[in-house]
Parts: sequence; C-alpha cells; structure tokens
Amino acid sequence: MQIFFLRRKFVSFLEFDCSDRTFEEIQIFAGFQDSNLEMLNKCFKSVFMIRDQKIKVEVNDTLDTHKVEEVIDACFSIIDTQHRLNSQDVNYICSLASKNRLKDFKAHQLQAVCKTKTGKMIYPKTIGQAILCDAMRHNEIVFATGVAGTGKTYLAVAYAVNMLKSERVEKIILTRPAVEAGESLGFLPGDMKEKVDPYLRPLYDALNEMLGLETVEKYVEKQVIEIAPLAFMRGRTLNDAVVILDEAQNATCAQMKMFLTRMGKNCKMVVTGDVTQIDLIKKKDSGLMQACTILDHIDGISIIHLENSDVVRNPLVQKIIERYAKVE
Repeated sequence: MQIFFLRRKFVSFLEFDCSDRTFEEIQIFAGFQDSNLEMLNKCFKSVFMIRDQKIKVEVNDTLDTHKVEEVIDACFSIIDTQHRLNSQDVNYICSLASKNRLKDFKAHQLQAVCKTKTGKMIYPKTIGQAILCDAMRHNEIVFATGVAGTGKTYLAVAYAVNMLKSERVEKIILTRPAVEAGESLGFLPGDMKEKVDPYLRPLYDALNEMLGLETVEKYVEKQVIEIAPLAFMRGRTLNDAVVILDEAQNATCAQMKMFLTRMGKNCKMVVTGDVTQIDLIKKKDSGLMQACTILDHIDGISIIHLENSDVVRNPLVQKIIERYAKVE
C-alpha cells in the first residue's frame, strides 16, 4: 500500500493508494452508508474519506499515522478472509491499536465456526473468541469464562451444531444448574422439559438461529438434542456427543466433579460461565472457580478467560460491565 502526504488549503491529508483493491472491497471498507468511515472518524478524531480509489485521512496533531496504517491493513485483512466488515469490527480493531495489541490480531484465525439456517457464516469477532474456537477444535474439555456478551455460550452452541451437521457426533446435550437464587424447579409447573426450558432460553435462541425452529423441535423429539438439568447427569456415561454446561458458575464443586466424570468415548465438553454472577450463597462453593484452578495445565483440557474487550454486544454493555467492576 502506497502512502502519500497531500497538502491543500492549509489542511494536510494522509493518502492510502487502494488501486489494487476492487470497487466492491472499497465499498465494504467504507461500510453501509459510510458507517465504517464514521467509526474511524470517531476513533481517530479525524476525517476519513474515499476519493478515486484512495483513502484520505485528515492529519491533525494527535493522529498516529502508523496506527492508522495498521488499522486499515487489519480491516482489509478481514475483508480478504470474510468478505465483510462492520463498524463493530472497526471499533474492535481500533481498540486493539490503542492498546498496541494489533500485532496479536491475525484475521486468518477468525475461521468460520458454523453456518446459520439462512446460510450466514458465524465467525469469532475478537482475539479471545478466536482462541476459544481454536481450543474447542483441539481439546476434549474446554472451560470458557467471561462476562455477559463475550459470546462464550453462542460460540459453544455453534461449535456443537457444526459437529452434529458434519456427523462427527450423534447428539448435542445441553445442561445447566437449574436452581438459581434459591428458587427450586419443584415450584415451576409442567414436566421436566417445561421446567428447564426457561433456564435454557439462550441456548434455544442460538439453536433456532442455526438450525431453525422446526429442526430443533424435531431433534429434541428424537433426542438428537437433549436438554436436562445438571442433577440428571448423575450415573450417565456420555458418548458420541458435544455436551455444553452453561451458567457453570452456579454448579457446586460436587456437581462439577460429577459432570466432568460423565465423559465417555468421542465426547467433547464445553463449560461456560461468568464468575462475576455467582448466585450460590458462598461464592467459594462455585465448581467452575475450583475446576479452573485445579484442572489447569492438563493435556486435553483448555481454560479460556474472555475479557471485557471480547464483549460483542452493544458497545454500552462493555462500559456498563467496567463500571460495575469498579463498584464491586
């Protein structure tokens, strides 16, 4: 990429030659209604514009030209690998650049995890998410901890669906501690599935997006997808399955040991949880916290800690989490 300095009417511009890029790639870089350019304007407190297959950036006293070049290169690397780029991607890349962490970013690590029912590819969006997806591919048990919005549950379901679609496993098993904040399942109406379903709504939402409501219902009926409270795992041996334990921060130490020892042949386990949202009376009773401590450095087990920078919901969520962390 060639870089030029252009002066006009006492305003200096940094100019990036994109003549080697197609018109479509430059459009993707700009974003829908220039949304990506607006994000760059906001992040660098400057003006980004595209003229004649050139990206022009207004130079000011605070502009770091090296960071601008790094960010533009990283944006085009995402376009090259995923044929897409949105303002959230741009914001994340800019945040990495501000922390001098852009050297850790490798677009090729952001491999697709699964495909939705509409054919849309699901990609990890952050370095932490890419590490999590890689860990799920190469380990039999993966612990994923992180605050709300880091995508740990969604990516676990996407990975499980991909394994099922590719016939590498025969079923998906979804489970979680079903008692929260002292409320017992016995107080809820209906059979076991009806009692557990409200607690597993995030998992159902992800499954419906990837498989479609009718397919999910059919798989549940045929027990290709199995939903059960954690207590019902006792005594079982789980073979040829991807097993997801969600909200694991509310599993006791005894429950966690019981769950992990259910592992059979050709079984993958993904344990997700947020240690900042433990509903147990004593936080030290959390089986997730204990497991992450005592099971570290075991071959075949990977423990991934997602950070606030991995939050991919509304940008306000990350700010809310940071403020609550200060108070707590």
